[in-house]
Amino acid sequence: MSDLIIIILSSLGALFILLAAVGVIRMPDLYLRISVTTKAATLGIGLLLISAAVYFNEIGITSRVLAIIVFILLTAPVGAHMIGRASYFSGVKLWSKSKEDDLKGKYHPKTHELASGINKTDEKNESKKSN
Repeated sequence: MSDLIIIILSSLGALFILLAAVGVIRMPDLYLRISVTTKAATLGIGLLLISAAVYFNEIGITSRVLAIIVFILLTAPVGAHMIGRASYFSGVKLWSKSKEDDLKGKYHPKTHELASGINKTDEKNESKKSN
């Protein structure tokens, strides 16, 4: 029974890693490629690690596998966000068929600050109304 679980988990893990690799090749821009690798590859690696824990069936290896999975789940999205933000700030263009750029007009290129959705003039008008 455990052999069947190992085969299923490792096959699914390899499939998700394969889909991540195909996605990196097929996606039209950097931002979509980052999304594919963060989601699919993280899930694939997690499934492969779980299958290794089931195969060895030892507490020491299982605890290490769980620590690695937690570490990957915590660091992969943060790393992808940092790469995407640095790419946007350095001027990497979105895909030509992208419908909306949520950061357009909210980024100051000299100070690298992001503004919220409320403009400074809106804040002044609201403060005048409250006085």
